[in-house]
Amino acid sequence: MTEVKNILLCGVGGQGIILASKILAIGLIKAGYDVKMSEVHGMAQRGGSVTTQVRFGEKVYSPIIGKGQADILVSFETMETSKWLDYIKPEGQVVINDYEIPSAPILSGAATYPVGVIEDISQKIHTTVFKASELANQMGNIKTMNVIIVGALVKALGLDNSINWEEVIKENVKEKFVDINLKAFKLGMDQVK
Repeated sequence: MTEVKNILLCGVGGQGIILASKILAIGLIKAGYDVKMSEVHGMAQRGGSVTTQVRFGEKVYSPIIGKGQADILVSFETMETSKWLDYIKPEGQVVINDYEIPSAPILSGAATYPVGVIEDISQKIHTTVFKASELANQMGNIKTMNVIIVGALVKALGLDNSINWEEVIKENVKEKFVDINLKAFKLGMDQVK
């Protein structure tokens, strides 16, 4: 692949976005791609926005995705999606984990969670929505939501056969969480037909 692919992941601190991006980037490196990754934590420890950018291809010169350049926006939290839509190419696509984490203003009653976010975004750009959080809860560990999302992304990108993702996961998660994360990854892949 000579064309550079740009993936922007967004969500809220504590959702495992950095680990998800790391797993994706390391897998792509092992497959022989040139990969650049950047991350912005913001007020992540206080439930604030977190974004990571993963760019891969034959040769990548910068880790930064400019506005209008992302091929895929992967949102781990519904409301966060709206903040990053300017980064998507007109022909790009959005993947939304239908999961709401109320911000501090919402929790304090100073604001309300916006209604119709997914519907509004779906009218503007090709959008896929699934409930990784429900799948993670069914597995018994909400923290596997990030790896479920990575599994779905890998399958959607057609990277499921060329990379040993099991090895990448084993190398990047704590040993006691390897088995559940391997199951989570497969469950995510199974969501994409």
